[in-house]
Amino acid sequence: MGKRLTQIATRTGDDGTTGLGDNTRTSKDSLRVHAMGDVDELNSHLGVLLCEELPPAMRELLVEVQHQLFNLGGELSIPGFELLKPEAVAALDEALEHYNCQLPKLEEFILPAGSRAASQAHVCRTVVRRAERAVVALGAVETLRETPRQYLNRLSDLMFVLARVCNRMNGGDDVYWKSERLARKE
Repeated sequence: MGKRLTQIATRTGDDGTTGLGDNTRTSKDSLRVHAMGDVDELNSHLGVLLCEELPPAMRELLVEVQHQLFNLGGELSIPGFELLKPEAVAALDEALEHYNCQLPKLEEFILPAGSRAASQAHVCRTVVRRAERAVVALGAVETLRETPRQYLNRLSDLMFVLARVCNRMNGGDDVYWKSERLARKE
C-alpha cells in the first residue's frame, strides 16, 4: 500500500468506472464499490462521533476502529488482498466485554436516542449494518475472507453498547420504546 495520491482530479472516473488497488477498473455501481463506499461513510460518521466529549479510552478505541476500517476499505479495494487481521476482531470482542459489563441488562427495546454522542453512535451502528450487508452481498458473488464480515458484525454490536455507555456518561439513561403508545392508537 505504498501508493499515495498526488493528484486528486484525475478524470479517469468520468466514464463511470473507478480504479481498484490492483490497477483494474470496475463500475462505480458494482457491489465492491458499494461496500467500499459504505465502509468509508461509516468511517466519516465515526469522525463525527469523535467530535464529541468522550472518555480517553473510548476515544482511543474509536480511533483504532477508524484505522481498521481504513484497512478494511483497502482490502476491499484490492481483490484477494488481506489487510484486516483476525486480531482486530478479537480486539472488538475485548472492548465489547469491557463496556457491556458496565451496563444494566436490557429488558425492553431502546430507541436510537439520548445524548448527542449516543445518537451519533447509533447512526454509526446503522451504517455498520449497511456496510455489513454490502460486504455479505459482495461475498455472495466473489470470494472474500470472513474477517471483514466478522469485524463489521462485531462493530455494530460494539456501537450499540457504546451508545448505551454514552447515554450514561452524564447520568442519563437509555430511551426506552414505549409499546403502549402503539396499543393506545388502535
